[in-house]
Amino acid sequence: MEPKYKLRKVYNTPGHAHELTFCCYRRLRLLEHDFVRNTFLANLDRARQKWNFHVWAYVLMPEHVHVIVYPRDEVYDISKILLAVKKPVAYQALQWLESYEPQTFRNLLVPRSDGTFERRFWEAGGGFDRNVHSGKAAWNMIHYIHWNPVRRGLVRSPEEWKWSSAAFYGGEDECGFVPDKCEWWVN
Repeated sequence: MEPKYKLRKVYNTPGHAHELTFCCYRRLRLLEHDFVRNTFLANLDRARQKWNFHVWAYVLMPEHVHVIVYPRDEVYDISKILLAVKKPVAYQALQWLESYEPQTFRNLLVPRSDGTFERRFWEAGGGFDRNVHSGKAAWNMIHYIHWNPVRRGLVRSPEEWKWSSAAFYGGEDECGFVPDKCEWWVN
């Protein structure tokens, strides 16, 4: 039986950054709750410290995430980095949703063949992973993800979206989660 989702190809290439995109289950707007967004950013920071990578840019949309990471070790496993970010977020967010948004939580229960239910926060599969190996590509991706809330009509300028690194790159002092500045030159 074939999976219902595409398998993510992974290339753990030293010196490459990764643009990661992943969605909430059924593309539900689970990331519109401040608790869930703050939980995501806290776990992204913990994973950054544990797995030794830079976070160059990010944007949390209501139903999906874009994050650009740069592993600092020559040998790394991007799948482990992704799991270190997503798994604790799912666990904590599901607990919160069960307590404070029970109707939403019920939409996250997936029946199993044995009559029990599986709880889902993220869509199945690893999402999208694109290796980034040039400054020009990195800066184009940073620009693209920062403009995501503007294209969706959520704000008028990227810096207005609180759940993104755009304000940091715009030179603003107030930034809830401080990324690591991408220092790759455009080439």
